[in-house]
Amino acid sequence: MKNMKCIVSVGLLLISHFLNAQKVDLHADHLTASKVFLSAEKLEGKKALKVLADTTIEGFDEPTFAKIKDVDFENGVIEVKVLSRLAKNAPEWARGFIGVAFRIGENNTRFECIYIRPTNGRAADQIRRNHSIQYFAFPDYKFDRLRKESPEKYESYADMGLNEWITIKIVVQDSKAELFLNDNKQASLLVNDLKLGAKNSGAIGLWVGNWTEGYFRDLKVIKQ
Repeated sequence: MKNMKCIVSVGLLLISHFLNAQKVDLHADHLTASKVFLSAEKLEGKKALKVLADTTIEGFDEPTFAKIKDVDFENGVIEVKVLSRLAKNAPEWARGFIGVAFRIGENNTRFECIYIRPTNGRAADQIRRNHSIQYFAFPDYKFDRLRKESPEKYESYADMGLNEWITIKIVVQDSKAELFLNDNKQASLLVNDLKLGAKNSGAIGLWVGNWTEGYFRDLKVIKQ
């Protein structure tokens, strides 16, 4: 009987999530560019938002995203399809960084982010493969600090590559976040201690890193 109650409860929760799902239009009128250039493109016959990082930016893990207007997000699910290319004349260390920023504070001074490094997914070096996925929190917990203080805790491996559509799904609940790629039922990255705290809310951003030409489509947001 307890199992039946549990199944019913989970079913109702899923129905509630479905009813609250919001497909977000990626039209320029609904976006604010932060240190990136935006344009509407067509790839493989489908509309996509192109987000190009400003190549003059110095430093890593910066507020470089297309911020969605009028979406205040605390807990729930963010799902989007992404495709990454290296920008023209990209340096050797460029990785095609692309992902999602969430709980973005006013003036973009604070946010959480999970992104992927597509060039690392099939690299011949295992250490690079282990750095295919990254979590960071702006401004104080960028990848280099997290890698130094907590090696392997905020990074992970997954198969991926440049110039291919990858579905990113981030599930956020209080101080925890899980990243799912494509149709995988198991999370590729678990973050159990979001650095900005359990009770934060803010905007969502389509994030790209240095020397990245990123494409986004089919953004969906489910709030809890």
